[in-house]
Amino acid sequence: MRTVVTSPIGAISGISGVSGLNAVNGLGGLSGVNGLGGLGRAAAASGVPAVAPSGQSFASLLAQGLQSVQAAQTNADSLAIQVADGTLSDPARYTMAATEAQLGLQLTTAIRNKAVDAFQEIMRMQA
Repeated sequence: MRTVVTSPIGAISGISGVSGLNAVNGLGGLSGVNGLGGLGRAAAASGVPAVAPSGQSFASLLAQGLQSVQAAQTNADSLAIQVADGTLSDPARYTMAATEAQLGLQLTTAIRNKAVDAFQEIMRMQA
């Protein structure tokens, strides 16, 4: 019998059973990004641009991501109206926009679920 996965993100939901990474040994010597050594030089030598700090806070980056998902959903909604009116010449544009909006929403939901799981794990820790 063949199993059909209807959602590419839905298969990732099984990861929620992963709890802490305490079993990983030997990482105690790493202190921040300084422990990565010449990783930036290796990336620059390979032609991949090094990641530079943008100066933006995590909250502002998260807000920008949510605004991007909202914009994708608004675009998909407007294209759906155009398809219903018959004014959209290429219905594939709506299909792509709707898929992009759906994947963005699924990613946002997965990130939210992981954040809630992390918060609950922190609350279960003993002082």
